[in-house]
Amino acid sequence: MQYGICNLSIVPLRFEPRDPSEMVSQLLYGEHFKVLEKRKKWSKIRLAFDSYEGWIDNKQYIEITEEQYNNFDQQELYLSADLIEFISCDQDQLMPIPLGSSLGALDFFKHQYEGHKIIPKQPKEELIETAFMYLNTPYLWGGKTNFGIDCSGFTQMVYKLNGYKLLRDASQQATQGDPLSFIEESEPGDLAFFDNEEGAIIHVGIMMNDNYIIHAHGKVRVDRLDHTGIYNSEKRTHTHNLRVIKRII
Repeated sequence: MQYGICNLSIVPLRFEPRDPSEMVSQLLYGEHFKVLEKRKKWSKIRLAFDSYEGWIDNKQYIEITEEQYNNFDQQELYLSADLIEFISCDQDQLMPIPLGSSLGALDFFKHQYEGHKIIPKQPKEELIETAFMYLNTPYLWGGKTNFGIDCSGFTQMVYKLNGYKLLRDASQQATQGDPLSFIEESEPGDLAFFDNEEGAIIHVGIMMNDNYIIHAHGKVRVDRLDHTGIYNSEKRTHTHNLRVIKRII
């Protein structure tokens, strides 16, 4: 088994080993992983944080040993807390890193970071404040940053920044936590899941007070939620069909 770590700001994780392939997720600075298969240009990897798999370009990571992988795995997770911050790398060059980047490998990289850090865990009440850091971020399939994010990337990053682990896709996140019987039972920070006509989970958002929800749809936005689903007041229609609300924390 081989191992690696992301030494760049944001690296696309692709469905297939080719540049035009769908981006299914992203690696942020400092995330480490197992290499499941290595080809001439591409590597299939499994992320340590959420076990998500995909293909990345061999030029966009560096190899580490099993011992180093295990050391990173055992470290307390601490993350960058600014929307965008810079690290000083080789020859005092600057490299931007996005909110939620992992900082446990700074010494390994010999990089310097002087920005704010988050050391989870935070109280559940902090989830909504963190969620608003992504407000108006444009929707991007597979995205995990303030420059573009998808619905489950948004919920995963908000929870991660507060010290809680969610799986990557909405359908995977829907397997976590305990279901609630009524909307009225929900608390800020609970997750609401939505399905399509076939019953497949296709969307997720974070519950707020007074039956409001913050979610990524076109952009990270706030909408009303009722027993039918998400009501978009601009379009004057329901955009998503409510399946279940779950309490993760």
